[in-house]
Parts: sequence; C-alpha cells; structure tokens
Amino acid sequence: MIAARHLALLAPVALALTACGSNEGDTPAALPSGEAIAAAPAPAGQSWTETAAATPEGGFVVGNPNAPLKLVEYASHTCSHCADFAAEAAAPMDEYIASGRVSYELRNQIHDGLDLAIAVLVRCSGEPAAFHPLTKQAWASFAEIIQTAQANGPAVEAAMQSTGPQRLQRVAESAGLIDFFAARGIAREQALQCLGNEQVAQTIAQNSNEQSERLGVTGTPTFFLNGARVDGTSWEGVQAALQRAGAR
Repeated sequence: MIAARHLALLAPVALALTACGSNEGDTPAALPSGEAIAAAPAPAGQSWTETAAATPEGGFVVGNPNAPLKLVEYASHTCSHCADFAAEAAAPMDEYIASGRVSYELRNQIHDGLDLAIAVLVRCSGEPAAFHPLTKQAWASFAEIIQTAQANGPAVEAAMQSTGPQRLQRVAESAGLIDFFAARGIAREQALQCLGNEQVAQTIAQNSNEQSERLGVTGTPTFFLNGARVDGTSWEGVQAALQRAGAR
C-alpha cells in the first residue's frame, strides 16, 4: 500500500491529504533522556540556523553537524498537519537549532504528483540553504496552493495523467506553482528545467518509498529523535521529547 501511494504520481489532487496526520509504527529504539546539554555556539560570524547540507538519505539538515540531538521529520508538502506543525514550530525550533544542541533534518514522504512537484522545486536552486526557507514558504501558503490546484482540478488531473519529462512541468504549471516559486527566486526556465529532470523526481520518490517501508512511516508528519520514533504529530510532543533528551 505504501509503495502504491508514494509512487502513484497520478493521484488526483482531491487525494492530496490522505496519509496525513498518522504516524503509527514500531519504535526502533528508546527515546533519549538525560541531563541538560550545554549549548554549542556556532563559530564567530556563523549561525547554526543558516548552516545547511544535503544528507545521504535525500533530506536536508540545518544546524550544528555535531549536534547531540538529531531530529528528523518525514513530511509531505500537501499535508495540512505538516503545514500546521511548520507554523507552530518555526520560532522555537530556530532557538533549539541556534543553541547547537539540536539539528533538524526534513525528508520527503511523497503523497501525490503535486507533492512531488513541490519537492522538486524546493530543491531547484541547488543550494542546500534554500531548501528549508522555500519549504516553509510553501507550507505558509498551503491553503493558497491547494485552493489553486483544486480550482484548476481538471487541468491538474490531466497533467498528472500525462507521461514523460513534461508531466511535472504540466502539473506545476496548471497548479500555479511556476508563478509561486518565480516570486521566490526560482525563475520560470529554471523551474521547468528542474521539473523536467525525471531522475531527480524518481530519486525523491524512491527515497520516500524505501525509507517509509523500512522505518514504518505510514503518515505525516512523523518524527525521529536520534533514531527513535517520537509519538504524535504536534510541536508540543516534539518539544517535550527534545527537553527530556537534554535540550533545556
């Protein structure tokens, strides 16, 4: 079921919110707990909140590379709960990251073709430091993006049912994503080139599928702290786990 959902890029936009808000699965390890961890300031002239890198798993991590607490989120760009979490967590998460105690990695769990198109576009600048800001902006405009896609439903669905390197280009065009990202620094021709790169899209989808199967990620958002699953989907639960682990 997971493979079908993650790689079924022809799913209509109406199904974009499926698999959103559930994160049942086996916990691979016990959550960390311990004494308060000392802050680890960034080197002079640097900020951990602006220190970003791509990861071998296909995600993007921001923060101290040697942070003792490593938070990983599996998320979907077409998941309302993920958008809610991003809004609630933005300011306090930056404080945890800035302290050097916590690094935060975002990995995609792809739910549909619209989700995949956004996942490609937030990577399109080629700069790891741009991934998180663009992702936050997309979630901040979640309602607008979904409403535009639904208003153009027949065109978006027809685009999803097309084939070849033009598929995601057509999805993004019909859903208003080309203009959305152009206003945020991704020029039209650059966006179309990125969307036409089938290898990039295939890699994102395959990473989503393989990791979700292996880790039992059945919905979004799902969080892991130092490899152990965090219960729940709220910032309250994530923050409690961070504090128990010593981020206080």
